[in-house]
Amino acid sequence: MNLDSWSELGRVALAFVLTYLLGFERDLRGSPAGDRTFSLIGVGSAIIAVLAKDGNAPNALAGVITGVGFIGAGVVFRPNLTVGARWHIIDTVKGVTTAATIFAAAAAGAACGFGRLVLATGGTALVLLALEVRHIPLLKFADGRRWASRFANDEVVVADSGAGGASAGDAGAGDAGAEDRQT
Repeated sequence: MNLDSWSELGRVALAFVLTYLLGFERDLRGSPAGDRTFSLIGVGSAIIAVLAKDGNAPNALAGVITGVGFIGAGVVFRPNLTVGARWHIIDTVKGVTTAATIFAAAAAGAACGFGRLVLATGGTALVLLALEVRHIPLLKFADGRRWASRFANDEVVVADSGAGGASAGDAGAGDAGAEDRQT
């Protein structure tokens, strides 16, 4: 075993550590994909990147992206069994954040495999920051959900009630400070 082999193994090990951290955070938040899934994706991506470094890297990485896309789709579109008068299977869309984090884990693993260790570490730190921003006391102000109630919803269509009439967006304008007191 030469020095290059140890270096490659070290890059794969760093990919494991970084992607395990991402999976650990997802486990803490109750995600269906956790530390084992993320670390497997990271290690697999790193190994493919190490092997592709000397060969046809763009095609190898395209294969990683395709595979990760299938895993992400499985996380997002999964059946939900509901119990009511009858058993119903409903397709639900959940886990988009986890699917995006899986994509980031694959990218971090590939970066480690290519020897871009600072890029992989910095990228993982930024992904963890994005996932945890609403749970860090000093950064809660940066959470979009905190401010969402103060802005118009793009999904709601407000009909104009004519000249001089109040629209649905003006309802309750007499108590403008109520929202501020609730937050």
